[in-house]
Amino acid sequence: MNPVCNIAEHGLSGVSPLFAPAANDVLRVQSRRWFLQTGLTGMAGLSLPGILQNRALALASGKPTRKTSVILFWLSGGPSHIDMWDPKPDAPSEIRSPFGHIPTSLPGVHVCEHLPLTAKLMNKLTLIRSVDCSASNHTPITMQAGNALARRTNDGKDGAGYPSMGAVAAKFRGANAPGMPAFMGLADSWKSDVWGAGHMGDKFEPVNYKNLAGRLKLPDEVTLERLGDRRGLQTELDQFKRAVESNPLIASADNYTQQAYDVVTSGRVQKAFDLSKEKASTHEAYGTHSLGQKALLARRLVEAGVTFVLVSGAWGYFDHHGDKVRWGGIEKGLRPLLPRVDQTLHAIVTDLEARGKLDDTLILMMGEFGRSPVINKDAGRDHWARVMSMVMAGGGMNHGQVIGSTDDRGYDIASRPVRPADLAATVYQHLGIDLNTHWQNTQGRPIPIVTQGGKPISELT
Repeated sequence: MNPVCNIAEHGLSGVSPLFAPAANDVLRVQSRRWFLQTGLTGMAGLSLPGILQNRALALASGKPTRKTSVILFWLSGGPSHIDMWDPKPDAPSEIRSPFGHIPTSLPGVHVCEHLPLTAKLMNKLTLIRSVDCSASNHTPITMQAGNALARRTNDGKDGAGYPSMGAVAAKFRGANAPGMPAFMGLADSWKSDVWGAGHMGDKFEPVNYKNLAGRLKLPDEVTLERLGDRRGLQTELDQFKRAVESNPLIASADNYTQQAYDVVTSGRVQKAFDLSKEKASTHEAYGTHSLGQKALLARRLVEAGVTFVLVSGAWGYFDHHGDKVRWGGIEKGLRPLLPRVDQTLHAIVTDLEARGKLDDTLILMMGEFGRSPVINKDAGRDHWARVMSMVMAGGGMNHGQVIGSTDDRGYDIASRPVRPADLAATVYQHLGIDLNTHWQNTQGRPIPIVTQGGKPISELT
C-alpha cells in the first residue's frame, strides 16, 4: 500500500491526522479567475505576488547567495527535560524518570532509553540543557520569537507586537527560490502552535500549509493551453483590477502576477507537496505518523526553496500533567511519543546529510518550557519555566556536544544559561541576516530583531 495514501490512518490518537495530498490532488486552481484572485488577495495573509515581491526586495538588499534554511520542530505542550534529554538517575524517586537512561555516542552523555537513535546520532547533535525559558508561557510566542520580551499577556496584546524568527526570516531573508513562501507552518492548531509576524506586517505571516495544499493544481477543465492564453488572461486580469482598483495590492500586480502565473504552470509548489514521489523506504524511515510525515514534507519544502519551516505534530501533545487529562502522564502519555520523536530526528538529520543539505539546514527541536522535576499525584509533571532542554543539528555548526547543565534535581540552570535572544541571534546568523537589523512597528519606531543583547551561541561556531 502506498504510505502516502494511508497517512490518515496513522495520525496521533485523538487529534486530526496529517493532511497528505495524493499525487493527483496536490495543488488546485479552480479557474483562471480563481488563480488571479488567489494571486492578488493572498493565502494565509501572504499573496503569491507578495511572496515574489518579498524575495525580490531581499535580493536587492544584499541577501546572501548561500541558500540556508531552518526547520523548527515544535514539541507543543512542554517536553519534559528530565524524561528525555537531561536524565537524573541519582535523584530521589519522586524526581527521577520512570524510564531508564542509555549512553550516547558522546562519552559520559546519557539520554532516555526510548531515544536509541538519538543516542547513536549524538555526535551530530547539540543538546542545550540550560535554556532559560522563564519568560515563556503555555504558548509558542516567546521561544518561537527568540525574545523574552514577547510573551502572552492578559490585555489582548500578546507578544507585545514582536515577530517570530520565521517572520523575521521572511522579511529580511526571503525565500530561497522564486514563487516559494519564505515561512511556512505545518501545524494542525495554528493559534496554539504557530507565532506569526506580530506588528511587523501581515505579509510576513507564515503560510498555512493546509491553505496551500489542494489549492493550485489545474483541474481537468483548465488546461495549460487554456491558462496559457495570455491575451485572455490579461483581459481577465484587467477586469479584475478595475473591479478592485482600491486594493493596495494591485500596485504590485503588474510586476509579480506573471511570476505567480509561472509558479502554477511550472509546478514548483506542486512538486514539493507531492509526497508520493518519495520512495516507500523513505516514508518508512520517517514514519507514517504525523510528526514524521510533516518532517518529510519539511525537507521537501526547504529543498524547493522555503527558508523557514515550522513543524508541529499535534497541539499540546507534550502537556503531560497526568493520567486524568487528555495527553496522559509521563509513562502513559510520553512513552508512545518518544519513539516518534526519536525516529523523526534521526530521519531528518541522516536524510539531509545524505543529500548534502545538512550544513545548509539548521534543525531545532524544542517546546515552550520544561516540566516540573517532582512527579505529581497523577503520574505527570506540571509546567516548569525555569529551564528546559532543546536539540540542534545541522547548519554547518560545531555539534557533538552538550551545552549547559541543570542542578542535580533538574530544578534550575547550573551552568551556561542560553537565553531566547541567543537562540534568535544564532538563527539569524545562520540565515545571513545582519544582527543589527531593525524592523518598524505600527508607530514607525525601529525595533531590533535581536533584543536584550542576544549573541550567537559561541560553542556552535
